[in-house]
Amino acid sequence: MRGTVVTGGMSSQWQLRADYTAETKTVSSTVPPPPSYPTQVLASLGLQDHRPFHRDSVFLFLLALGPMIWLAMMGFSAFQPLPWHGIWSVAFLSVALWQPLFEELLFRGVIQGQLRQTMWGQKTWLGVSMANLMVSLLFVLAHLANHSIPWSLLVFAPSLCFGFVRDRFGSVYPAIALHVFYNAGYFFLIGNAVLQNSR
Repeated sequence: MRGTVVTGGMSSQWQLRADYTAETKTVSSTVPPPPSYPTQVLASLGLQDHRPFHRDSVFLFLLALGPMIWLAMMGFSAFQPLPWHGIWSVAFLSVALWQPLFEELLFRGVIQGQLRQTMWGQKTWLGVSMANLMVSLLFVLAHLANHSIPWSLLVFAPSLCFGFVRDRFGSVYPAIALHVFYNAGYFFLIGNAVLQNSR
């Protein structure tokens, strides 16, 4: 705003008012409008990509844990690698791609997204949100429908990893990528035994 000496009455006051209005318009135009309802829904479901997760050191560390998780879970299945032509089978694509996609959209997208909006769900314990902890317990219970109790309990740790990256990035896409990698590696190593029996 420019200060001027009042000499001609109205014209000098008008000059000050015009400068003030112009300055106010400049400041208010930089404030972003509130997000629309569809944008808010997408954000609560984690369907907005905020930043590149594939270069994040924590995400890369969790990705590197995949082989250890495969080895831990292989204790419940025989080592029978899937032949290369089996990668394109419907059974392998289902367990390695479609199931992780739908599970992440449901568990980390819908359920964890809704729990994160509550005060209780936002609380953390040792860096893990209560929403993530609750969803991981539900994830174990869901796996009890088709698997043994020990095998179902083993999915608890990967589920915490998926939920952690969901919270870290505010997006479900890193959780989907991690889940696809974990499942693809595991079923590639033992798939010949498991997927042949599922036919």
